Amino acid sequence: MEEIIKQIEELREKIRYHNHRYYSLDDPEISDADYDRLFRHLLDLERQYPELITPDSPTRSVGAKPREAFSEVKHGRPMLSLENGFQDEDIIAFDSRIRRFLGDDSHFDYTVEPKIDGLAVELVYEKGKLTVASTRGDAYVGENVTPNIKTILTIPLTLTRRNRERPIPDLLEVRGEVYMESEAFNRLNRKRAEKNLPVFANPRNAAAGSLRQLDFRVTLKRPLNMFCYGIGRISTPDFSTQHELMMALNEWGLRINIPHIKVCKDINEAIDQCHHLEETRPQFFYEIDGAVIKVNRIDIQKRLGEKTRSPRWALAYKFKPSQETTRITKIDVQVGRTGALTPVAHLEPVEIGGVLVKRATLHNQEEINRKDIRELDTVIIHRAGDVIPEVVKVIESKRTGQEKVFVMPDQCPACGTAVKKKEGEVVLRCANPDCPAQIMASLKHFVSKGGMNIDGLGEKIIAQLLDRGMVQSESDIYGLSHEDLMKLNKIEQKSADNLLRAIEDSKKTTLAKFIFALGIRHVGEHIARLLADHFKRFDMIQNASREDLMYRKGKRGEEDSGIKGIGEEIAWSIASYFEDESNIQNIRRLLGSGILWEEVKPAFPPSPISGKTFVLTGSLNSMKRAQAKEQIIGKGGSLSSSISRNTDYLVVGKDPGSKLKKAEDLGVSILNEDKFLIMLGEGHG
Repeated sequence: MEEIIKQIEELREKIRYHNHRYYSLDDPEISDADYDRLFRHLLDLERQYPELITPDSPTRSVGAKPREAFSEVKHGRPMLSLENGFQDEDIIAFDSRIRRFLGDDSHFDYTVEPKIDGLAVELVYEKGKLTVASTRGDAYVGENVTPNIKTILTIPLTLTRRNRERPIPDLLEVRGEVYMESEAFNRLNRKRAEKNLPVFANPRNAAAGSLRQLDFRVTLKRPLNMFCYGIGRISTPDFSTQHELMMALNEWGLRINIPHIKVCKDINEAIDQCHHLEETRPQFFYEIDGAVIKVNRIDIQKRLGEKTRSPRWALAYKFKPSQETTRITKIDVQVGRTGALTPVAHLEPVEIGGVLVKRATLHNQEEINRKDIRELDTVIIHRAGDVIPEVVKVIESKRTGQEKVFVMPDQCPACGTAVKKKEGEVVLRCANPDCPAQIMASLKHFVSKGGMNIDGLGEKIIAQLLDRGMVQSESDIYGLSHEDLMKLNKIEQKSADNLLRAIEDSKKTTLAKFIFALGIRHVGEHIARLLADHFKRFDMIQNASREDLMYRKGKRGEEDSGIKGIGEEIAWSIASYFEDESNIQNIRRLLGSGILWEEVKPAFPPSPISGKTFVLTGSLNSMKRAQAKEQIIGKGGSLSSSISRNTDYLVVGKDPGSKLKKAEDLGVSILNEDKFLIMLGEGHG
């Protein structure tokens, strides 16, 4: 028993320490997944030995005490945390506990919404005016961040009454999550790194650090946002369901994550929605780390009540982690198909999001210097969707003195050629076109799924083909025979037949895939599709000048020139590629091998938006700005940040700025939200 007591106390001390780093300093030293494992271990021990539970255990408290630098705000009702679930069985057990507690056949449904990875706050509105804003703190007392909250443009200072049947209550305590979008987070970290300031480990800590500033003018410069998810006290509690409450908050002008809140008829449908949110997680413009399941009926919520640190009627289903803590064993350099040298960290293997991660990109020497990354460092690794894992933060407190500073080589590690850095670039490059590492990378790119899609021709087989001199360029792949393949290690009759069939099948492709497969610098799948759609024929792409390629907006009354989406640097790269005689010879051999493509389909379906330039002002009710941008670009339009005579449409939302007056002065067409939705094909004419 003494050993168990010691283990429990050590766990509590660790969790308290990491709570302080996370909640008070906004500077965690471990990933959320590591923290969850510590917490679950303590919970399991306390369930096994309930006589050892103490009132001050982290399992009985929420958050951390407010910082002394802020004045305190007492919450009208405690801002509790949520119980966590990590698998379907946890959700089913949650539903079973509710039914046992109720002890009857009450019918109820659930709401499911994304769990935003941000900072919990409470807004207090009195007679429709925002009077106080505070952080969660220790659930009972939070930090007064009212001046800072007022700098967030999506938080109304005064509530609006859009529904005559729904008056604004005299008292409304709104709970929500302050967060930072992923793109804004990356921009902030880049700026901080350029100034040699510590970078934030993730958007949650960036949002928390930005909101909890003693000078609100610092917060004003940070791109914060907020979604509301519930309430504390309300003077007119006349709602029957959680969903009805959320719609009322929206009617009063508060920002609700409406597109992603779903009412589910039972727990099985709720599980399906959790899975859907996890699968679509990479498509969100902000970080979500789970889904929140809530009993929809408010009378049932009241019957269920609360436990010490969480309500019985809600559960946070946690997704597979996107960050983990591990150790760098060594750093080496890879050479890409364009000759770029990229430092790569080899890691003690760690599972992130169901994938075993062994390596992470370090980008370049400047990035290594900014983050002070060294061999043998303990680090936090981030992986999201199919994005290459990267090091987001070094845990300096874990350093032992054995760590080694890394410096990029001055020669190509593959061929020994002196490396160079072009003006305006941070990347070192090998200028040797015969560099074996570049040839290997080019071949891997050529056969990839987005390119010629030659299934079965992986890195190990390509390496053997190169070592034996059977392949020197992409066109050589189409000259391989059955006899050639049978000479390779671990290739049998059937696998050789399958590979030859895949090589032959790859000859029937599309113009866009062929362009992408060539590996032209700066030409990804999107640009390749634009080129194919614009020119329709390969010879026209091959003969296009920089002027033909680079987009220029025509003056009033004149047509635009070039291809929208292609700027000067990309145009230069494409034209230069086709001026290289060795590239031309390789292309001739490829086309001579019998490669054909189908008729090109337009990149964008016919749409009144195609080719038009839009500017947005004010906030839209139906979607956020990033979603509007995605819709416009997805239908062939473009988005600008400023009004000019070249602007085709100004889309006007709630509380428009000075752009509206400028558009009127310049005679730019103005669309309200309804007309904009009709143009998108989503409204009703």
